Amino acid sequence: MSPVSGSGRLVLAATPLGDIRDASARLVDALRTADVIAAEDTRRFHSLANALQVKPSGRVISFYDQVESARLPGLVEALHGGQTVLLVTDAGMPSVSDPGYRLVAACVAEDIVVTCLPGPSAVTTALAVSGLPSDRFAFDGFPPRKQGERKRWFEPLRTEPRTVVFFEAPHRLADTLADAVDVLGADRQAAVCRELTKTYEEVRRGTLAELAEWAVEGVRGEITVVLAPAPPSEAPDMATLVAEVKQRAADGERLKSAAAEVAEAAGVSKKALYDAAVKSP
Repeated sequence: MSPVSGSGRLVLAATPLGDIRDASARLVDALRTADVIAAEDTRRFHSLANALQVKPSGRVISFYDQVESARLPGLVEALHGGQTVLLVTDAGMPSVSDPGYRLVAACVAEDIVVTCLPGPSAVTTALAVSGLPSDRFAFDGFPPRKQGERKRWFEPLRTEPRTVVFFEAPHRLADTLADAVDVLGADRQAAVCRELTKTYEEVRRGTLAELAEWAVEGVRGEITVVLAPAPPSEAPDMATLVAEVKQRAADGERLKSAAAEVAEAAGVSKKALYDAAVKSP
């Protein structure tokens, strides 16, 4: 559909992760000219504007998780009135684990123009410096805070064929990496990126076990973790599985039951294994 006639536009703007020099010229111009600036933290926004020596001409409103839904109607109304709304979060790209998704969805539903001023993102920055495969990756936000939920969150990553990027709070990093070791194994490769683009930027690379041991001493700053893809699993050898089924049958177990249990453990078709066992001399 075409945008509603006379409507304004929503501009998503990436802001520096740490180094103010990463701000784009387009961001500076948008800060100066936008009719409304929706900021995750207005104090941090004003600090950013001061550092860039920009005096915003539009009104500045707060737009963080707890008020996002309440602010939507007013912002959509302003957009329908032809105003430009600039959305900025504390650092990086709006909507990527930060406020913005609901506003974008509301604008799409109302046929309002949505555009973006691309720039810094902790997700792609960490991926680029991690030294891990970057041709396919997934972003998983923040792990759950409770250990049981966190371990269940890691379970699907046992066989994840893509590199995975996620955020974590520094005071939970050691526990999270320890849980990753328990679920994913000590030898899975990973990288912990700390304070990206800032003075004390640090990238630690190694196995999960090595990184978990390092994190025990305590880590500070903004944390992004990059997890290597699961190692390719070797296809089970059907002859070996058939031999196991036949041995269990020789020990008194029903052939069909033995085939079902061995197939489930190996991740192969129960019927295919049973048929192979029946045909085996």
